[in-house]
Amino acid sequence: MRRHRTAAGILLSVGALLTGGLTTAATANAADSAAAPVPARGASAAEQQQARAFWTADRMRGATQLDLLLTPSQAKKLKAPKSTGHPTAVAPTAATASSSASPLSPSGAAAPNAFPQTGGAWTGGGAVVKTSGRVFFTFQGRTASCSANAVTSQNASTVMTAGHCVKYQGSWHTNWIFVPAYANGQAPYGQWTASKTLTTPQWEATEDINYDIGAAVLAPLNGQKLTAVTGAQGLQFNGGYNQKMYAFGFPAASPYDGSKLIYCSGNSSKDWLFTQDHGVACNMTGGSSGGPWFAGFNESTGTGLQASVNSFGYIFIPNRMFGPYFGNDAKTLYDKAQVS
Repeated sequence: MRRHRTAAGILLSVGALLTGGLTTAATANAADSAAAPVPARGASAAEQQQARAFWTADRMRGATQLDLLLTPSQAKKLKAPKSTGHPTAVAPTAATASSSASPLSPSGAAAPNAFPQTGGAWTGGGAVVKTSGRVFFTFQGRTASCSANAVTSQNASTVMTAGHCVKYQGSWHTNWIFVPAYANGQAPYGQWTASKTLTTPQWEATEDINYDIGAAVLAPLNGQKLTAVTGAQGLQFNGGYNQKMYAFGFPAASPYDGSKLIYCSGNSSKDWLFTQDHGVACNMTGGSSGGPWFAGFNESTGTGLQASVNSFGYIFIPNRMFGPYFGNDAKTLYDKAQVS
């Protein structure tokens, strides 16, 4: 994929699908769909075992990125839904907060990072190093990658990601695993297989970009649940726009290679064109899709409240990434995942 066509740290990762297959019909109102069932796909124990065996270090290094970039004709089909709901925050529990610390820089202190930052390696250490990770899966016969983040949950096993990172072009992904703190083919905290993947009703029905949100429930590994190992981040729903945001992910398309955690930071703004999404200056590329956006992020601890995920970019607006607004439907999806 040529770099000048990469508009923003975007989505999965198969360049041949750059402009194809995206349906962008919008729903009328988030509240109208609140009662709709949350679509989900379960994975049997045999499928989980198969996924764990499938993803070798070489396969992870070779997974491609499937970009989601909107062309002008696709963008014209969009209509932003109305925003409803009241602000809600889900803070990390004491248990997950105490286990979320990860090694800092070699000097033992959090390394300084720039704000704003349009794309660079995260060197600050802290909890985000372990809660963030790469996602690998099979999409229509191809190996592909995304990003995701572990969040506080009743089941201690939930990660949030993008909708197209669990289901795209009518197909649920298979061989789905999460690798926290991925490092160039290595999985320092294990490879966690999904027992269930979920998305919003709007993404399920029409792949509505306003609701490009997904979640996964991960099976225990070596007798432990995910957030007992990685820690977890809190969440923010209906938190509004125009906030200082930090976006993280594992972009795998040039100039990145998927080997390290990359971040962008800056003051966000509401999409001024066709969606209800947040936007922030960022040059992350394919493979970063599903990575977390944090409001109230503390660089010294690497913690914040997750308020969105890396979702898409416009081909005609380079170096700007967009993420869905975490409103009522995102809260419904999260509620369903954390009790599954």
